[in-house]
Amino acid sequence: MDYVSALVPPVVMAVFFVGVIRVIVKTQGGANKAKEDAAVDAALARAEGTRQASAGTDA
Repeated sequence: MDYVSALVPPVVMAVFFVGVIRVIVKTQGGANKAKEDAAVDAALARAEGTRQASAGTDA
């Protein structure tokens, strides 16, 4: 019965991993996709602006 106790944790982790991937894939897109994309674009633009501003003050 040692082989059962040795196989249970990897099997449970694999099932959990597959479940997490399924949730991630299912939540992509949908009604909030445009809002999420806009939030990411705004964060990237803010980070780029900060990076350019700090590069301009270092020179």
